[in-house]
Amino acid sequence: MPIPAKPRTKAGARAATAKPATKTAAKRPKAARSAPTKPSARSASKAKVKSGSKQSSLIAALQSAAGSTIAQLTKLTGWQPHTVRGVISGTLRKRLGLNVTSASEGEGSARTYRIVAGHAS
Repeated sequence: MPIPAKPRTKAGARAATAKPATKTAAKRPKAARSAPTKPSARSASKAKVKSGSKQSSLIAALQSAAGSTIAQLTKLTGWQPHTVRGVISGTLRKRLGLNVTSASEGEGSARTYRIVAGHAS
């Protein structure tokens, strides 16, 4: 006489078909993220820019008394406008610690960017 099979419950069915746990499936604690630090005056003065590069020509254009617009900087470097803005924000302001200001003279006029004396705050 054969033994009747036990009726399976939903939990039992899931457990029978579940895949074995792997190391990657185990929860791991997230690594602590440190906040980005602003460059000190000492580290900003140490940062070097290679002469003759697009970045050095960008800095030279921004150091002029008149400053430069994004359109002028894209023509100078051959970069897309979002790349120029990214270099101004990320590299010049954050990494090199330069004080880059921007101003728009009036409605409909192009925004002008300049590097002024002092460090970015």
